[in-house]
Amino acid sequence: MKPKLSQHYQHREPSAIRQAQITFSQRPDKDQIKVINLAIGNVSLPMHPALQKRMVSLQDSESPFNKGVNQYTPSVGSLETRNAFLNIIACEGADTSNIHCLITDGGSQAMELMMLGVCGPSAKQPLMLLDPAYTNYVEFGKRLSIPLITGQRTINNHGEFDPLDLNEIEIIIKNRNPGALLVIPADNPTGQFLHQEHLTALAKICVRNNIWMVSDEAYRQLYYGPEDSSSIWKITETDVPGITGMRISIESASKVWNACGLRIGGLLTDNAEFHTRAVSEYTANLCANAIGQYIFGGLAHESHESLKAWYQSQRNYYRPIMVALRQGLLQEMPGLIVTKPEAAIYMVIDFRNICPPGFNAKDFVTYCAAEGKVHLAGQQYTLLLAPMNEFYASQESTVTTQMRIAMVEPQDLIEKTPAILGALYHAYRGQY
Repeated sequence: MKPKLSQHYQHREPSAIRQAQITFSQRPDKDQIKVINLAIGNVSLPMHPALQKRMVSLQDSESPFNKGVNQYTPSVGSLETRNAFLNIIACEGADTSNIHCLITDGGSQAMELMMLGVCGPSAKQPLMLLDPAYTNYVEFGKRLSIPLITGQRTINNHGEFDPLDLNEIEIIIKNRNPGALLVIPADNPTGQFLHQEHLTALAKICVRNNIWMVSDEAYRQLYYGPEDSSSIWKITETDVPGITGMRISIESASKVWNACGLRIGGLLTDNAEFHTRAVSEYTANLCANAIGQYIFGGLAHESHESLKAWYQSQRNYYRPIMVALRQGLLQEMPGLIVTKPEAAIYMVIDFRNICPPGFNAKDFVTYCAAEGKVHLAGQQYTLLLAPMNEFYASQESTVTTQMRIAMVEPQDLIEKTPAILGALYHAYRGQY
């Protein structure tokens, strides 16, 4: 006889963005396979120079760690690290004088704290997302017993998204009374870009219905069109009267700054009471990673000109890689749907027009991780991808033909992806 696991643990499976990696690690031939991991946004580029400088100088005289002592910071986070996020927001042209910042263990911890604050555990008030949505929100909804409701986004055969149906979104809000509407302007997982006018229109809906507007802005400066970035912090009282005190943003060191492993995030708000209560909640965690805070804090002292130059360099890196990958996939696999790269570092691919009935992306991803391999130029390769099944919060979703691709491996490996994916798919079709 053994103690029983909780019901939650009995049904817990790894996240869609980690499952393929776990499966691959169990392969008996893994040491002979070159794996290209495009399942998770684990950026492989060097961090911003200010972060690198701090990382390599932890024992220098100006470092607080030079004597080997590593103490807790205040639960709210160090002042310098909070100022780093505020400096980044100010670079957008936003007024930061009324924005409060809490430093968290990665953006993921900020997500969970936000959900506790706007909906609460085991709440009757749901959180509203735009489907498909980042899977961590779906997973935290399960963890906290917070129901999720969704407005739908549809990808057409050209890889474009149908326009947001603002009327439908407001009808859902009126009928279901969510605690908040969550948007991701530079969207994960879809790569869609929500323009500033979209955010303004959604903010008006939130004000009319007296709900929080939450924006996950981890990828804010990664957009690839001629427009400027979009942010809830650019919305003024002139644009949307009453918006002040209703905004929350999720911030991260991981993506724009290439610092995934630092595990530093931010929960920002212009509502003083929400901030105070969030800090109170976070005291149970004591504080975020102290060394990570110090390293990221270097951005507090960067000029806006240097930050903008960094943003441009990141966009210049990603844009051609994403465009070339999309073209390569369409050429290698005619009929495959590939979303157009508008923002963030992701694409969605949809096999619905080329796959047989019963095809399930999750099964194909498992095949690639567990046994699939392709011989290319004297090397055996496989791909790790994320099935989109778990990016849909709606229980009515029947999407089984979509996968997410993350632009996180070195460029030469991403360039090989179309040929490898095509070969893996044909091998899978032939075997199953």
